[in-house]
Amino acid sequence: MAPEVRTVVNLKPYRQALALPGLRSLLLVSVLARIPLTATGVTLTFYVVLDLGRGYGAAGLVGAALTVGAAIGSPLLGRLVDRRGLRPVLVLTTAAEALFWAGAPALSYPVLLPAAFVAGLLALPVFSVVRQSVAALVPAERRRPAYALDSMSVELSFMVGPALAVALATAVSPRATLWAVGAGIVAAGIVFWLLNPPTRSAEEPAGPPRRVPRREWLTPRLLAVLAVSLAATLVLGGTDVAVVAVLRASGEVGWTGAVLAMWAVASLVGGFAYGAVSRSFSPLALMAALSLCTIPVGLGGAHWWLLCLALVPAGALCAPTIAATSDAVSRLAPAGVRGEAMGLHGSAVTVGIAVGAPLAGAVIDASLPLWGFAVTGAVGLLVALAVLPVELRHRRETVPAAADPELAPATP
Repeated sequence: MAPEVRTVVNLKPYRQALALPGLRSLLLVSVLARIPLTATGVTLTFYVVLDLGRGYGAAGLVGAALTVGAAIGSPLLGRLVDRRGLRPVLVLTTAAEALFWAGAPALSYPVLLPAAFVAGLLALPVFSVVRQSVAALVPAERRRPAYALDSMSVELSFMVGPALAVALATAVSPRATLWAVGAGIVAAGIVFWLLNPPTRSAEEPAGPPRRVPRREWLTPRLLAVLAVSLAATLVLGGTDVAVVAVLRASGEVGWTGAVLAMWAVASLVGGFAYGAVSRSFSPLALMAALSLCTIPVGLGGAHWWLLCLALVPAGALCAPTIAATSDAVSRLAPAGVRGEAMGLHGSAVTVGIAVGAPLAGAVIDASLPLWGFAVTGAVGLLVALAVLPVELRHRRETVPAAADPELAPATP
C-alpha cells in the first residue's frame, strides 16, 4: 500500500499540470515538431559529405553557419513574437524553411554556406515558442513539472530525430532526407499556426505590450541564468564528443548508440524525478552538480558498460538543469518581453552546444579522450563560481526563499 500511495503523490504535480487547458496538446505537438528540427545537423552532414563530395570539415562549416544564424535569430524572432504575435512569425519562418530545404539540393557548396546562415536566422522557433507558451498556460507555482515535461520531450526528440535521419540517408539518399526533413519542418510550422498556442496568459494584458527597456529586465540575475544555460549545454556538447572518442580509443565504438541511449534514458528519469519532487533546486546548483559529475566520467572508458554507469549521475541532471533554466527565465522576464528572453535562452543553449563539441575535440586531440569530460566539466564549474556572487548578492538584497522558492538561490 505504501509504494502505491507514494506513486500517486509523485504523479500529482504532472496530473495537475496536464489538466490545464491547452498544455497536453502543446507538449504532444512539440515532440513531433522537434523531431525534424533535431535531424537538421546530421542531414546536412550526410548531404555535404556524400552528395557534394566534401569533407567533414566542410560539413561542419555548414552546420556552424546554421547554428550561428539560429543563435542570432532566436532573440530577434522572439522580439517579433512579443510585438506582432505568433502567427506572423510562423508564416515568415515556415516560408523560409520551405525555400531552404526545397532548394538546398540545387545549391553549390559556396552558395549553401550563406543559405544555411539565413535559414538559421529564420529557423522555425519551436523550442523558444513552446517554453514561452508553457509560461502563458501554466501558473508560476506549477511550472516546474510542466518544464520538466518539456525538457523530457526535447530529450525524446533528440533520441528519435537524428536516428531517423541516419536511417533514411543510408537506406534511400541524403538528398531525399533533405526533402523529408524540410517537409517535416514545414508541417510543424503549419500545425503550430493552426494550434496558435498563447504567448501570454489570460491574466496578462492583451494588445501591443508596453516597451520595456532592456536595462529593466536584462538584469544580472537573468544574465546569470543565461550563463548557466550556456555552460550546461557546453558540458553536454562536450560529453557527446568525448563519449565517441573514449569508445573509439577502447575499440568499442560499435557500442556508441547504446551508451548514448543510456545517457538519454538517465536524463529522462532525472527529468521525471525533478518534476515530481516538491523541493525546488536552483539552476546554478543543478548545473554545478552536472559539471562535477561529468569530470570523472572518462575513468569508466575501459569498457562500454562502465561508461554507461559512469554517465548515469550526470545524465540524470541533464533534463532537470535545462528545465530549471527555462523556468527561471520565464519568471524573471516580464510578460511583454518573454519571447525575446526565451529567444536569448535558446541562443545560450545553442551557443553552449556549438562551443562544447569543438572544445572537447581540441582537448582530446591534444591529450587523451578522458580529458574531454574533465575539461568541459571544469569549464562548467568555473562558470558556476563566476555566477555565484550574483546569486549571493541576490540573497542578501531580497527576502530569501519563502516568497519565491523556485528562484531562491542555492549554492552548489
